[in-house]
Amino acid sequence: MQKAHLIFNPVAGQGNAELELELIQRLLSEKFELETKLTTPDRDADELAAESIKQGVDAIFVSGGDGTVSAAANAVIRTGTPLGVIARGTANAFANALSIPTTIEAACENILKLQTKTVDVAFCNNRPMVLLAGIGFEAETVRLANREAKNRFGMLAYILAGIRQLRDLEHFEAEVETDDKVVSFTASALTVANAAPATSVLAQGPAGLVVDDGLLDLTIVAPANRTSAIAATYHLLQSALSGNPAERDDIGYLRSKRFKITTNPPQKVVLDGEMIGTTPIEVECVPAGLVVFMTDPEADIPTEKIDGLPDLVVESKDLVVEPKDSVV
Repeated sequence: MQKAHLIFNPVAGQGNAELELELIQRLLSEKFELETKLTTPDRDADELAAESIKQGVDAIFVSGGDGTVSAAANAVIRTGTPLGVIARGTANAFANALSIPTTIEAACENILKLQTKTVDVAFCNNRPMVLLAGIGFEAETVRLANREAKNRFGMLAYILAGIRQLRDLEHFEAEVETDDKVVSFTASALTVANAAPATSVLAQGPAGLVVDDGLLDLTIVAPANRTSAIAATYHLLQSALSGNPAERDDIGYLRSKRFKITTNPPQKVVLDGEMIGTTPIEVECVPAGLVVFMTDPEADIPTEKIDGLPDLVVESKDLVVEPKDSVV
């Protein structure tokens, strides 16, 4: 049997953690020599996963909410050790983004198939990023959906926070720099995504994210008012569900390996569900940075759509090509 460590957050979810742990242990022990580590207020999943990597395990499994899953994933980046996800949180964005089942039995069955896929990750201001970075509206919505609200309302907490945030919709000036251009415009929300489920509506400009293409996807939402914001959000939801890219003038998207984003005034930034400060940010993709137990979904999305954004200015960057050394 392969040796594997299970990192389990006992306070995640709303089920009976003791019974859930017993079920996971029983199912995974069919093919793995399993050791369990519990997270505590003093020992997070990233610390436990880093210890497991040093101990030379063949696989790491993590069970908890998105914070726990992302923390464990951060420690596994660039190690080649496969990560198995058993989601037990409120949103389960990581699992949904990668089409990993979100029930315990199905998630364990997914792992027991022993199928893995290498996916991209990223770094945002030198912090590991598995899912996405949200600027403006999305960051404020996550901030308002606190732990008490999520425990009480579940996914509805994010919806209620979003409605509340619409009352104070703010616009800001933004400048986005990629490898080949600098784009400036006015917006209310920017989302840089490596991977995102359909429920992360503000990341759905291209209507699908490819998790192994070596590129990041930036969605720009620039509604003129609250009514337009509601319409744009609904349109993005429809894009996610239908697989068709956004076509409204107040929604744009770009794809690039790296983004440098500045705003005026500075905006709050949320990274994989956690507040990390304010803009500016620099995000860069790390191709093939993480190995995950999962099947291989396919996607085909367009490259870019920015026409129609308010106050749009696009400046081409002259790329300097270094001359190759001559061969004698």
